[in-house]
Amino acid sequence: MSIRFEGRVAIVTGAGGGLGREHALALAARGAKVVVNDLSAADRVVAEIRAAGGEAIASNASVTDFDAVQAMVAQAVQAWGRVDILVNNAGILRDKTFAKMDLADFRLVLDVHLMGSVHCTKAVWDLMREQKYGRIIMTTSSTGLYGNFGQTNYAAAKLALVGFMQTLALEGEKYGIHVNSIAPTAHTQMTEGLMPAEVLAKLKPAAVTPAVLYLASEEAPTRAILCAGAGTFERAYITLTQGVHLGTGADTPERVAAQIAAISDRSGDMVPGAGSAQGANEISKAAAAG
Repeated sequence: MSIRFEGRVAIVTGAGGGLGREHALALAARGAKVVVNDLSAADRVVAEIRAAGGEAIASNASVTDFDAVQAMVAQAVQAWGRVDILVNNAGILRDKTFAKMDLADFRLVLDVHLMGSVHCTKAVWDLMREQKYGRIIMTTSSTGLYGNFGQTNYAAAKLALVGFMQTLALEGEKYGIHVNSIAPTAHTQMTEGLMPAEVLAKLKPAAVTPAVLYLASEEAPTRAILCAGAGTFERAYITLTQGVHLGTGADTPERVAAQIAAISDRSGDMVPGAGSAQGANEISKAAAAG
């Protein structure tokens, strides 16, 4: 199987450098027409793509500005007639412990990562529904999935994107729209100074891009959280244990405390197909208990 993108149109946000640049270059190299979105460096990446024989146009739209994002999508449609792939990559960091963090910095990170992805996705959603095809990629993070000291704002935004993905994938399924998430580990401007130089040397942004190309392809799954860094690829899941029925008596809080190990037992845990699986599990156990 060869992953190719001839006839496909892709938008990559935050593509002026780092991960986004690598994603845009790789998509173009495999035949996609690419909208390179970045506040300042989009033209440079477009020039790189064109110099290599590819097709690309630049967009300086801020993902926090829905009107500008809509204009970016209209620009792609005017040039090429469709949008098949959206890679939501734009992001910023404003790291501090929660005790020291200004709420303005919390909101700003949410606005760029979460609402920026919402804006871009909303702008292409009806188009993808009409053409009955789409591939949308959210950029989540191990910080959102598992936490990281000093990054409450970033963690909140990145895990919110997973929840956004989970429901979008359900809503887009009958229209051929697959929605997935990439959790990258890479040395970019955002991670400068956070790790030793010898570690950062292994974490080239290009090492993440193969996972993005797969998630952008016709063969992509939907509702996957694919992790990538330094040439290693993993998959993350949000699971639900089988749980224990303890009733609703006055001593139930104490019974929860006494049974927390059994409640937490991952034997037979599941990856729910939808949020309703939790309620279905609880009701079935309550019914079985009489």
